[in-house]
Amino acid sequence: MKSSLVTGGHGFIGSHLARALVERGDTVTVVDSARPAVSGLALHGIAAEVELETGSVEDAGLMAAVLAAGQFDTVFHLAAQTLVGEARANPTRTFETNVRGTWTLLEACRRADVPAVIVASSDKAYGPSADLPYREDAPLSPAAPYEASKAAADVIARGYWESHGVPVAVTRLANVYGGGDQNFSRIVPEAITAALEDRAPVIRSDGSPERDFLYVSDAVAAYLAVESAVGAGGPAAGEAFNAGTGAAHSVRDVLELVAEGVDTDLEPEYLGSGTPEGEIDRQYVDATKLVGMTGWRPQVPLEEGIGHTVAWYREHPEVRPG
Repeated sequence: MKSSLVTGGHGFIGSHLARALVERGDTVTVVDSARPAVSGLALHGIAAEVELETGSVEDAGLMAAVLAAGQFDTVFHLAAQTLVGEARANPTRTFETNVRGTWTLLEACRRADVPAVIVASSDKAYGPSADLPYREDAPLSPAAPYEASKAAADVIARGYWESHGVPVAVTRLANVYGGGDQNFSRIVPEAITAALEDRAPVIRSDGSPERDFLYVSDAVAAYLAVESAVGAGGPAAGEAFNAGTGAAHSVRDVLELVAEGVDTDLEPEYLGSGTPEGEIDRQYVDATKLVGMTGWRPQVPLEEGIGHTVAWYREHPEVRPG
């Protein structure tokens, strides 16, 4: 039986990952700073099956105590301030959480001699670029606070392998979507819940920005694939890995699939023109490196994933805003 730590485990991807770890038989500990109104752990029915530590990854004393006591085989670091708009409005808090939180956790992992650490970066760390798809050897050129915070955490994490031998790898995931995402400023949960409630989805752009959309089960599989290759100084140690579908879809494409899935003819309310300030207009990633090292491949095409996500929000009206 393995012992795993997930930071940010109440959240969307963290709770999906925690469930997968519980299902494979791990002893799972979650660290999260605050319990949301509806915890992802509760939504997945595993709240009673994990050990919960409430506190911030920026708290060096807490992280040292958790890591010293846990004797973890793997640490998955997903805790972060994940919203682009919030980062623009409050960059200091974003840097404290995403950058200080990362080095604080990594220092605790170094002192506890953790065998494998996976740190969640983001495709946003690359910044805007005309050279697409993003590949891992592309420079990290952030142009906005959220991008900068993820790029800084990314570099710090990989430096812990080079400088201290901490077996850490970094994941740069595309836009992850699926059931359980309660950040309704994001296109997929906002569009679906609006359609289910018979109101027009509110879109912050004109629908033209393009993203690589990765279904949450494929994202979890990517984390586990990287884990399999990073332990004991494996070939993934010190490396960064993209995970995505390798295709870009516009916001309008997603809205059309949502309308089909919900069976509605509601027209979205577009609030902007072009790409919202502080965001990137077009992004998609090349996951060849991860595929070649681990055999991971995305399994859920966008149309199927949107269908699964619509079904999830139909079954969980308690998470809808308002």
